[in-house]
Amino acid sequence: MDIDIEEQDPLAVDPVDRDGRQMGDTGRDDDGNRKVGCCERFHRSISKWMLPEELHEQYRERANCCPPPIFIILISIGELAVFIYYAVWKPQKQWVTLGEGIWNSPLTYKSDQREEAWRFVSYMFVHAGVEHILGNLVMQLLLGIPLELVHKGFEVGMVYMAGVLAGSLASSIFDPLSALVGASGGVYALIGGYFMNAVVNFREMIPLLGVFRIGVIVIIVGTDVGFALYRRFFTHDVGLKVSFVAHIGGGVAGMTIGYVFFSAYNQKLLKDPRFWLCIVGYVVFLLFAVLFNIFLSPA
Repeated sequence: MDIDIEEQDPLAVDPVDRDGRQMGDTGRDDDGNRKVGCCERFHRSISKWMLPEELHEQYRERANCCPPPIFIILISIGELAVFIYYAVWKPQKQWVTLGEGIWNSPLTYKSDQREEAWRFVSYMFVHAGVEHILGNLVMQLLLGIPLELVHKGFEVGMVYMAGVLAGSLASSIFDPLSALVGASGGVYALIGGYFMNAVVNFREMIPLLGVFRIGVIVIIVGTDVGFALYRRFFTHDVGLKVSFVAHIGGGVAGMTIGYVFFSAYNQKLLKDPRFWLCIVGYVVFLLFAVLFNIFLSPA
């Protein structure tokens, strides 16, 4: 049925055609439905992947790429730049496994130099080879970018750095004579927080998606930790033994602090008792680790 042109709103911005559709409306398809752009489709996928169903609409209303996921991108660029420096500008026999350059680096954590406190954090920039850095970069970008789009850089940065510090402190306590390189503590903090969020919100999310997310995490973590244990106890490479405890320490940090940050979406953390419980637990662990390294460490 034709629509009388005189019945149209005279204040309409765009002219209408004979069927009553606005001629200037390019945001709709032939059926009159609003077209969904690439950015919106991307954010829909992110909300389904990261949040329970009741928060999807709330996320999409505030979703944007400004600011972009700057923290995880910058930290990845920094780690890649340090790796290239030691692989190219420092004398190395090969790229696959870097040798003396990283072990003599002022960034590497070594038990006999733990009085240089920055090493408890700076070790995350140094990697032992191509497989090591590629694995960490792929995992932290795949998880960190979607997490930062939802939770923004401050929350993701806090969880990542908490995992890095927890990894080195745990290593100094439970494996005190081993060296430490790589960003595995921060990566496992992101994995731990994401894993706990997936488990707790399992019923509120698409079942098959939840099973897939948890299954992928278990496979990746099991493979990586198994390989780390093999390198630590069953290989006889010349040089310093690299600790695997940072994986566990970072994962525990992510399953506590990361879980609170990533599950309390758009809520005030200061009013969440879980947040304070995790913070107090982390601070107690931090103080114990510092005292252990000063007074009790066999190193």
